Amino acid sequence: MTTLRGTIAPGSPDYVYLPFEVGPGIRELHVSYTYDRPAVPAGTPGNALDIGLFDVRGVGLGGRGFRGWSGGARTEFFVRADEATPGYLPGPLHPGTWYIALGPYTVAPQGLSYEVTVTQAEGEPGETPRPVYPPSRARARGRGRGRAWYRGDCHLHSWHSDGRRTPAEIGALARAAGLDFINSSEHNTSSSHAHWADVAGDDLLVMLGEEVTTRNGHVLALGTEPGTFVDWRYRARDGRFGHFARQVREAGGLVVPAHPHATCVGCGWRFGFGEADAVEVWNGPYTPDDEVTLAAWDAQLVACVREGREGREWLPAMGNSDAHRDPDAVGMPQTVVLAEDLTRAAIQQGLRAGRSYVAESRHVTLAFTAAGDGREAGIGERLGVPDDTPVAVRLEVSGAPRCSVRFVTDQGTLFTSEPLPVSGEGVVEWRTTPAYAAYVRAELRHETALGPLPGAMAAFTNPVFLGAT
Repeated sequence: MTTLRGTIAPGSPDYVYLPFEVGPGIRELHVSYTYDRPAVPAGTPGNALDIGLFDVRGVGLGGRGFRGWSGGARTEFFVRADEATPGYLPGPLHPGTWYIALGPYTVAPQGLSYEVTVTQAEGEPGETPRPVYPPSRARARGRGRGRAWYRGDCHLHSWHSDGRRTPAEIGALARAAGLDFINSSEHNTSSSHAHWADVAGDDLLVMLGEEVTTRNGHVLALGTEPGTFVDWRYRARDGRFGHFARQVREAGGLVVPAHPHATCVGCGWRFGFGEADAVEVWNGPYTPDDEVTLAAWDAQLVACVREGREGREWLPAMGNSDAHRDPDAVGMPQTVVLAEDLTRAAIQQGLRAGRSYVAESRHVTLAFTAAGDGREAGIGERLGVPDDTPVAVRLEVSGAPRCSVRFVTDQGTLFTSEPLPVSGEGVVEWRTTPAYAAYVRAELRHETALGPLPGAMAAFTNPVFLGAT
């Protein structure tokens, strides 16, 4: 048994590495840790210490030696060749120098004193299992395959990071929420990837990814190749995010900044959006953070049309639940995407193109179009007509009782409807021209008792762009 003790001072480096030696013939490593939690003045963060493990391949950025990360979710874990604690990777325990990785998330003014205990058990190693991953294609529920609107939640946490649900439990909740696809997104580990194959089925596509949780914001690596690990140990000032964003895309994934205006320590997005493929505008139950993100995203759309570069460079919006445990609702909200098939590639293509809207549940359905001069365009598309062409904007709604419709353009909100009937169904139309509105998007808002303030979101669309390019 090896005991490693120390004290981390305020203002310490983001990560502290504790080397220890693994001898030959070791069957299992067991690690436990504790740290002090002194009282702190009001408004001052106390101690919070994350933990992970790297093997003999070292702690270099890129993660060659990465063997697992549990953040602050666990006080102990084990690793063997044949099995490991969720969050950690099974595999050979080669003799040599291994490393405990400590991440002082916050440090009290008194400092953070820790004690880590490593226990090594000798014996014959088990056999490392060959990973089995979910397929990249599913057959949609009751519809067969083909072009359709598919519902998904791409930000979910199981017990492989700081969630409390198993993959099987998440799969059952996803089906109950009417979802067609989900994406695994554990904090800073790929350990869950080999545990989703039994969850996937003809009715549910399971994509694999990671929530890359840095000190300057979180980003979803959405739909990467199975087994892909993306390092998180850098800040915006290091200039390394672009490299890892490219790694995500080279691994077949999308780069999606998550909850960019969240107020938790390290959650606010600081890397800019130049490397992003989409942005998570709505995260979990609708809050003021989401309202701020929505406004910031809309300002980006305005900048795109003002600068005449609204082609590929506009940034589509997504919504995800970020569900961890009860009572977090899987599929609240969910992104509804028009895709050519229920496959990883087709879903990603639809998300990247912005052919999608975000809804609070399976019950809310939208159909949003703009038509003029004998042409029609849908969400994420362009109605390429002259600036003086009359354009009819039309939104069909179901599943949204007493909600109001708002049409938002580069000039702001130009139309707000009366509340829909208690049936939740209705059609709302509005007329404009490309000269008056460079784009139009729709919002569906719940009733509010706060006068001029908008109600909580029930659904919103990506824009339809108006006018010739």
